[in-house]
Amino acid sequence: MVPGLDHAWVVDVVRRTLSEDLGGDPGRDVTSQATIAVSSGAVAHLVARQAGVVAGLVVVHEVVAQVSARFGLGQVTVELDVQDGTRVEAGRRLAVLTGPVQVLLMAERSLLNLASRASGVATATRAWADRLDGTGATVLDTRKTTPGLRALEKYAVRAGGGTNKRMGLYDVAMVKDNHVVAAGSVTAAVAAVRAAFPDVLVQVEADTLDQALEAVAAGATFLLLDNMPTDVLAATVAAVRAGEATTGRIELEATGNLTLDRAAEVARTGVDYMSVGGLTHSAPILDLALDLVAR
Repeated sequence: MVPGLDHAWVVDVVRRTLSEDLGGDPGRDVTSQATIAVSSGAVAHLVARQAGVVAGLVVVHEVVAQVSARFGLGQVTVELDVQDGTRVEAGRRLAVLTGPVQVLLMAERSLLNLASRASGVATATRAWADRLDGTGATVLDTRKTTPGLRALEKYAVRAGGGTNKRMGLYDVAMVKDNHVVAAGSVTAAVAAVRAAFPDVLVQVEADTLDQALEAVAAGATFLLLDNMPTDVLAATVAAVRAGEATTGRIELEATGNLTLDRAAEVARTGVDYMSVGGLTHSAPILDLALDLVAR
């Protein structure tokens, strides 16, 4: 079971998505409302046109329910054939929707946009999770997400077998190069965060071995090893690990310039994680369709 989405967030994002498509609340669908009788009902199949990992099916019921409520039309029943996180082949039926045709067609693009986007992220994540299986390393996402859809895309990462890093700027402190410049040093930046927000985890980005060791000396317990060539990354991991008898366990993440082809090579350096912005900022959608079928 994939850890779920906050219901209030789903309600809000579906409301905004529908208003964008319908031109307001309630809005209108000038084609469907002109050509289809209110009393007309149908069955529709949600199907995958491509092989991949599905995610976002949890929003389908909310989309059709909100359309029904906006226009005072009958409810659509949704029967899921698969759960989020399932691998599917092209042509696989994912769900059966039964109800007023107007509702089905007014909801169609919104539910497909959300589910296709999430499924694309889940599919991209699964490729990384499969490549890292057995290596001891885990793939992480980043904050490079579609504005307004972060919760859905990070949910999709979980559905694809990945792990969420921080959700935003509020839950974990991440000292990066610009913070170091502003504070004067890695040590000063870590100390400033600790003083201001003693309750949060502090992560530090390091571009060199010296920066990594300075961060550990300053008390950081999680390092982002950024854009390091494999030999430098391996040496940095070894140096940090050598001091763990004194410092305690340090979590190490490789980030920047990561590809599936390099995944096993990077994992062999001994890092715990690899963060991949492309899981969310570059994943193509998984092509899904909603097709009316004869009763």
